[in-house]
Amino acid sequence: MLLLLIAQRASALDWLVAPSLRLRESYSDNALLAPPGQEKSDFITEIAPAIALIATGPRLQLHLDASWRKFLSRQRADSDTVQLQGAANAVLLKDWLHLDARASVSQQNISPFGAPVIDTLPDGQNRSTVRATVLSPYLRHRFPALGTAELRYTRANVSGGNNLLSTHSDELQARFDGEPRGRGWTWNASADVRRTQDSVLAPQRKERASVGLRYPFSRKWAGTASVGAEKEGYEANDGRNPQGRFWSLGGVWTPSPRTSVAFSTGRRFFGQTYSLDAHFLQRHNNWSLQYSEDITTMPAQFARLGDSDAAGLLDQLWRGLFPDAQDRRLRIDAFLRYANAQGDAGALNYFSHRYYLQKQLKLNLARATPKSTLLLGATAVDRTAQTDSGIDSALLPGIDLGSTDHTRQLGASAGWSWRASARGSVNVNAAYASVRSLSTLRRDDNLTMTAGYSRILQPNMTAAIDVRRTRHHSNRGGNFRENGVSATLTMRF
Repeated sequence: MLLLLIAQRASALDWLVAPSLRLRESYSDNALLAPPGQEKSDFITEIAPAIALIATGPRLQLHLDASWRKFLSRQRADSDTVQLQGAANAVLLKDWLHLDARASVSQQNISPFGAPVIDTLPDGQNRSTVRATVLSPYLRHRFPALGTAELRYTRANVSGGNNLLSTHSDELQARFDGEPRGRGWTWNASADVRRTQDSVLAPQRKERASVGLRYPFSRKWAGTASVGAEKEGYEANDGRNPQGRFWSLGGVWTPSPRTSVAFSTGRRFFGQTYSLDAHFLQRHNNWSLQYSEDITTMPAQFARLGDSDAAGLLDQLWRGLFPDAQDRRLRIDAFLRYANAQGDAGALNYFSHRYYLQKQLKLNLARATPKSTLLLGATAVDRTAQTDSGIDSALLPGIDLGSTDHTRQLGASAGWSWRASARGSVNVNAAYASVRSLSTLRRDDNLTMTAGYSRILQPNMTAAIDVRRTRHHSNRGGNFRENGVSATLTMRF
């Protein structure tokens, strides 16, 4: 209701409402993802009405992509799911009061091991619906000759199907960024407090405060430094107190407006840390490379909107090909929806109440020309549990709880779309993901390959046919192979 009031008051607000209906008939030779010798084939009918909503204006940016999907099949009971990705940014009071909001509804793995989520198949035993919402009002104001101050409150809620997971957090952040001084050096100071309530844990309180400095040595190089103190609220499984002082030293290299590299090294209570954030934009190519280390939880990972990295890369490349921002956003959504339906290279998130030390390396490449689009991704994630495994006994009854004490994931994906004619396109996608438990020596591998052809029948009607092959292998059993073919008709209104 609040966003609608903002929209009515905002000047020059441009709305796009794009409803659609997808009808898909699929055949699978192993609809239940059973091991060899137990396969059962099935025809699956999917009915999926959807809506895309985009609003752009000086005081409101809104993006919503939502669908309701009904599955009809013989081997499984009829089922339905909801998928949603939404984000909004609003200016409630110019130069003072702002609002950020995010929401998502998605299908996620319950366990990191076992059958992966296959988008064209109905619900499986190793998947459940996750709902996440983030609401963040904040005050931000620039004080001339002093700097910019920001005070932000964030409320985040994450819940899983059948009450498997339920958390909410309240966070208060204060930050001040000083105006450039002398030769252009700047400083900042920040403090935040977060209280998290998990359905099976006592309330956790996190505190953090820091000050930072950035000093330019030249037009291309700048040095950075920060110091501070932090206190995590969980009880570590090794008996150590998760708190202490921290520091970091780094640099920023910006040889051109299209290239930037920021790197740092430092120390926190869990040991030496490193970070990297690099971006490189060319006429047809856009690269990004990130490395990070932090304490996190699975609910915190669920609260992040997916595809933000890939969407950002494509948005920059497609600005020349599709100047209209709303049309470009719809095309990006459609491309990523197809790619992620077959699998991606992102970190596999799963249901857990535990705290983890996560080390993650991500590489993304987008290449776009007038006739083709290529998206490559690779991810390596190392997670070490910081709290005991017993709290996950109700979530993961079918596996050894110790298998999530220390996991390592490797993933790679490639999605390619080629415009074969004015009306037809060829689409190819391949994704590989490996999850290893370094504590119990378990390893699960998933490989998915798809190829398809889509054709515009009428300006608002598209038909597509796709073939798929999925393979799952584990050294603990449960191997399977699945082949499928689907025919899809999409109508836009």
